[in-house]
Amino acid sequence: MTDLVRRAFVWTYQQPVLLSLITMTCWAGNFIAARGAHTDVPPITLAVIRWAGAFLILLPFAWPYLKRDLPTILQHWRIMLVFSVFGITCFNTFAYIGLQYTVAMNALLLQSSLPVMIALFIFVIYREMPTLFQVIGVAVSLTGVLYVVVQGDFAVLKTLDLNRGDVWLLAAFAAWAIYTALLRARPPIHWLSFLAATFFLGLLILSPFWIMELMRGRTVNPSWAAVAATSYVVLFPSVIAYTCFNRAVQLAGANRVAPFFHLVPVLGSVLAILILGERIELYHIVGFALVMGGIGLASRRKVSDAAA
Repeated sequence: MTDLVRRAFVWTYQQPVLLSLITMTCWAGNFIAARGAHTDVPPITLAVIRWAGAFLILLPFAWPYLKRDLPTILQHWRIMLVFSVFGITCFNTFAYIGLQYTVAMNALLLQSSLPVMIALFIFVIYREMPTLFQVIGVAVSLTGVLYVVVQGDFAVLKTLDLNRGDVWLLAAFAAWAIYTALLRARPPIHWLSFLAATFFLGLLILSPFWIMELMRGRTVNPSWAAVAATSYVVLFPSVIAYTCFNRAVQLAGANRVAPFFHLVPVLGSVLAILILGERIELYHIVGFALVMGGIGLASRRKVSDAAA
């Protein structure tokens, strides 16, 4: 059984599409958990619990590799700090702050900007243009996302207004786009070392802001919602999702993985159906088909790549 599990893990670790699907499923639940507990767990406290818990889970497995890779980590401390600031400290904290103020529909729409932001930062940093299939794929999948979010009625978009929560979310997604674009510059260290080091550094940078939040009197209100939310965010969108996402980008490249972000709001709707008992509607099916079609187009390689 142990050998079978190991072989299954090794096989999964080589499948960028499957890894991306696992990532987006975990992140679809992240926003639901954070929004569901936003009155019981302050945003920075939720982020601190998330990264402290994730680091402690990873540490026993990562420790041998951390000791081995420490000289390389110290040699590349600047880029490691950048990964920690944008991918750990800023992204999730900004998103959790934003979810204190904005409505779910706005959050889902803004989430759909990520593939475009990632392509933009890749162009700015590396002067790398997305392929035609990637552009068409992002447009098709974005249409599918919008169709689900507005429940088949695009006239709803006229009623949306940006608020300060939306600004925080846009800042969060910009931070994640930078993190994703820079992943190709990741130091040559084991993936467990990379995760553990960035989790720890991100938590360290976040600590002063957490202390300020506590000094303002914002504390956890013990409840089942708080327990469920913190338990979920420690494991699924942190340890599992970050492992799968970083590996998927390493295998397929950021531009090919980016369209999978359009699955998050669609999967969020599915989770709402399964967990909250909401009904599945025709717009869910149409939107999901468009998203999957767009991802398929964006994941296509150029003819020259396929021939190689």
